[in-house]
Formats: sequence, structure tokens, C-alpha cells
Amino acid sequence: MLKVSNAILSSRDLTLTIGGRTILDHVNLDVRPNEIVTVIGPNGAGKSTLVRCLLGLQAITSGEVVKSSGLRVGYVPQRFPQTPNVPLDVRRLLSLTLKPTEAEIEAALAETGIAHLINAAVSRLSGGELQRALLARALLRKPELLVLDEPVQAVDFMGEARLYELIADIRRRHGCGILMVSHDLHMVMAESDHVVCLNGHVCCEGGPNKVQQDPEFAKLFGPAAARMIAAYTHRHDHDHDSHGHHDHPHHRH
Repeated sequence: MLKVSNAILSSRDLTLTIGGRTILDHVNLDVRPNEIVTVIGPNGAGKSTLVRCLLGLQAITSGEVVKSSGLRVGYVPQRFPQTPNVPLDVRRLLSLTLKPTEAEIEAALAETGIAHLINAAVSRLSGGELQRALLARALLRKPELLVLDEPVQAVDFMGEARLYELIADIRRRHGCGILMVSHDLHMVMAESDHVVCLNGHVCCEGGPNKVQQDPEFAKLFGPAAARMIAAYTHRHDHDHDSHGHHDHPHHRH
């Protein structure tokens, strides 16, 4: 398969059948550097399974996945397995699979806003703090691709907004591609460059405005969801530079 120009991760006709049931049906997806691609869809749509297939953690039935040679991936899974009886602090969490220096650990935690929690017990962190610690851990890999599976679960509404801002900041600072799975339609649509609406197959995809106007989107999430999102994304459509050119707010350096 020919990889889409400058894509760091591509799938073509990715299909997964388990026990005679088709979980994913001919899914095509591309992620490029400095781009946020968000996969949305109802529960049971195969979103997390798609991520596992793209990362090579789940064998696929047919189709193919192509990654850039030597692609460095930072992955924040949907559920981080915690062993209640094993004392684990944040510093140790960041050192579990890598051997970062103390300075690298401190820098990653500072970037995600939790430098003060370096000695805190992981089991005592709030939902938002744990997500920030896991993001810091992913950043230690100096990822070219950051994969986030439901990054704001167990986080309150204000915490969600701040986490999405942080994710957008990470993209701006590092220029990495970001593949995100989410249920939070209003926030996600505002921050994404490309939205893929999945329900076993790709129902619709494109920029946030295009997707929210697609009848398939309304079918999956209801007409009220599209109206609600329009209010959130409206402010992103009127950002012009001093020459009057449209300037996408997420591609400034």
C-alpha cells in the first residue's frame, strides 16, 4: 500500500472479525504530523479496538496498517491497571518502562502541570491528576505520535477543558501527530483538525464543521448534539490574522 503523503500512521481497509462478528469493517484512517485526529462514536463502536489494531496490540483479519519507519509512539490507554497493594509514586510511574533522568521526569511533570506531585502516591491522585501523570509518561518517549484513548474520563467538566487545552498545547509545542478517542463531542470537535465518526465502519469524517452537519452524525448522536457543538466551534471559525487571512488557531508556531 502507498502511504498517504507525510502520514505517520495509516490504515487501509482495516477489518477485524472475531467469532464470525465483524468488529471493524474496512476502516481507512491517516494521521499526519502536527495534526489532531479524533475518533468519536457510540459505546461499542470499536474505538478502543481500532486503537489497539493501529498500535499492533491486536491482530487484524485483513487490510493493513503502515507506520513511519522507527515511529516513536506515546500511548495513554483507556484504563491504567493499578495494583492497590504495590506502593507506586509518580516518579516511579514515569520510570517503569524507561530510564529517564530526574531532570527529564521533572520537565515532563512541569509540562503537564503536576510538578508538585512527583512524590505523590499514584493511588491518591484524582482522575485528572492521573491522566496528567500518564501524559507526562507518554511525553518522556519524545513521541512523534501521541495516542490518547478517552483522555478525560473520570475528570470533571472544568478539568476536561483544561486537559484538552493541555493536549492542544502539546501538539503546538512538539508538532507531534495526536490520535485521540473520545466521547466528549463539544470539546473534541473544537480542538480537532480531522474527526472520524466510527460505528464499526467509518460513518463520516472530515473537519469538525463538515462532520457535525453530516446526517450520519445526527443519526448516531442525535440532532441536538450537532446544534450544541456548533455553539462551541463557532469561535474557532472567525480567527483571522492581520492581513485578513483565515489562520487556523492550532497551526501557529
